[in-house]
Amino acid sequence: MIRSVLRATGSYLPDRIITNAEMERLVDTSDEWIVQRTGIRERHVAAENQSTSDLAIQAAKRALESSGLSPEDLDGVIVATTTPDRTFPAVAVMVQAALGMRVGLAFDVQAVCSGFVYALTLADNFIQLGQAKRVLVIGAEKMSSIINWEDRTTCVLFGDGAGAVILEAAEGKGTLADRGVLSTHLYANGQLSELLYTDGGVSTTGHSGHVIMLGKEVFKNAVTYMADIVQEVLDKNQISASQIDWLVPHQANLRIITGTAEKLGMGLDKVVLTVDTHGNTSAASIPLALDTAVRDGRIQPGQLLLLEALGGGLTWAAALVRF
Repeated sequence: MIRSVLRATGSYLPDRIITNAEMERLVDTSDEWIVQRTGIRERHVAAENQSTSDLAIQAAKRALESSGLSPEDLDGVIVATTTPDRTFPAVAVMVQAALGMRVGLAFDVQAVCSGFVYALTLADNFIQLGQAKRVLVIGAEKMSSIINWEDRTTCVLFGDGAGAVILEAAEGKGTLADRGVLSTHLYANGQLSELLYTDGGVSTTGHSGHVIMLGKEVFKNAVTYMADIVQEVLDKNQISASQIDWLVPHQANLRIITGTAEKLGMGLDKVVLTVDTHGNTSAASIPLALDTAVRDGRIQPGQLLLLEALGGGLTWAAALVRF
């Protein structure tokens, strides 16, 4: 059977770093409170003249460099983002143009923090159906553009960045030993949309609005949904948690990540953590964490990875991937 193998990864973070000490000067908060509640110590913030597509393009270029491929080798690009440059066209077509890719599929996916796994699933489906051989999948966000910097409950949480992977068709035997995407699991519950949202939009207020979050309720649902979807991945693939080499979670909150690891019986030494230095970069957080661990040598070919995320919608998603 056809499998979608991760050929390469890449990522990009803006130069500017805002530490918790700087946050203390912006709003009524403290380093101790932020670290205790979230695990975040600093976050990267894009410059005013940097857009989401700028971040995405840089991450894409680094993935291409690692792959040894040229842009002409790619059949399409899917970008997961909740902070596009414009209402239209999609960030994906801007990436396509900037890289000099040949004509092919290019579109954005909006599932907020779960967006990258949604986009990965779509790319995997295109490859399995034989409609594409190589797809560039990117998670990119400029969350700083939709943050109320006077709201201490949200401004300390988010950061900017982009991560990318190149998925490539390869022959597999249809077993757990295959490299590539083994299973994906996508969900949403629109009844909970008012727990995490922006207070604006093109067809309502005419502007993007700012992030509004009911933190305690989001946390409660995240713990439940993450536990459920992790168990579903294990059951679907008939594996035990001990067979997973690395948990690569959405980097929103250290307490949620720790809870998921405990559900799996995994120590934090088997969890890729970047939340302390990246903050919550929404759809960019999983590919950023993935690229970090690939480049520092933690993630090795043949290892089994569990990717999982929850975000506004509420949406939640997971993928089992053998690197």
